Amino acid sequence: MALSTIRTVNHLLKPFTAATHRLSSDSNATINVEISKPYTAHNIDPPSSIVETTPNELMTFFSDMAELRRMEIAADSLYKAKLIRGFCHLYDGQEAVAIGMEAAITKKDCIITAYRDHCIFLARGGGLVESFAELMGRKDGCSKGKGGSMHFYKKDSGFYGGHGIVGAQVPLGIGISFAQKYNKEDHVTFAMYGDGAANQGQLFEALNMAALWDLPAILVCENNHYGMGTAEWRAAKSPAYYKRGDYVPGLKVDGMDALAVKQACKFAKDHVLTKGPIILEMDTYRYHGHSMSDPGSTYRTRDEISGVRGERDPVERIRNLILDHNIATEQELKDIEKGKRKVVDEAIAKAKEIPMPDPSDLFTNVYVKGFGVEVFGADRKELRSTLP
Repeated sequence: MALSTIRTVNHLLKPFTAATHRLSSDSNATINVEISKPYTAHNIDPPSSIVETTPNELMTFFSDMAELRRMEIAADSLYKAKLIRGFCHLYDGQEAVAIGMEAAITKKDCIITAYRDHCIFLARGGGLVESFAELMGRKDGCSKGKGGSMHFYKKDSGFYGGHGIVGAQVPLGIGISFAQKYNKEDHVTFAMYGDGAANQGQLFEALNMAALWDLPAILVCENNHYGMGTAEWRAAKSPAYYKRGDYVPGLKVDGMDALAVKQACKFAKDHVLTKGPIILEMDTYRYHGHSMSDPGSTYRTRDEISGVRGERDPVERIRNLILDHNIATEQELKDIEKGKRKVVDEAIAKAKEIPMPDPSDLFTNVYVKGFGVEVFGADRKELRSTLP
């Protein structure tokens, strides 16, 4: 994904040039914004509720979230057209978490998440064509067409997937943070999971080790309030997930506010580099059902969904900030969204032209090559095989 407003303007949105000229001298001027909901802290003093931003950052947030939103809406249509098969979990509504987190860190910091992973991949620098190619099982997808919706991956940007087993990515994320500390790196790992995984025993085992060893691990609970079709209050005796670490500090964040997420993630990164792990609970909401097989309306009302859209939508919050500070006009923002629709449509067209993997690829990526692994008999006297 192009995380640059300038690139969007130059490549797609010539009508926006006037606004760019108007802002050019003040695009990096500081704007102080009060977050929509104050942080709630556990065993730690919370960061300030005033966040510094700039016109350029706000425009970038809007452009990026518009692209994420459009990508997920397009994925919905492709699934219904049977061009995407298998499981497909969409992220629309939760875009502020991906964008705010990315604004606070570098590509040397690592992220690992569950299966609602498309937008995290894009925010980490992934491309639309390789995203749609992977969704449609094409060989040039980000996981060579083998992973599908749940297994996006981009190691060169510190994105370790995309995992389908509920909660299993958290111990892996703690392992990544262990490697960072062992190698004396000045980087951190964000291990993301949903409220549906928050009761998993492996999460608490991994958190215990992270706390024992003061690892630079940030556990991010994306609480969209429904684990599949089960409301959080029906699944958890204590749904205050930011407090679940007990001896590990926690912070509850408005996950529909990209600026609040950015501030919290910067705060968390500074904390874990010297003091060990922290839990961030992102209070967010998904507009789609759990997956494409779930209409999302049997366990919650349509009024509830439309109420969140009307009052807390992350894209609209940034739009309103831009308009309130006279950074761009309503028409210019609509032009950006129109341009994003075009970019997404073009990416889909290119992805459709990419062939499926060759059947022989089924047998690749089973073993790591180049290590000269030797296979012996039970007594180790007879060399049976040497793997390439």
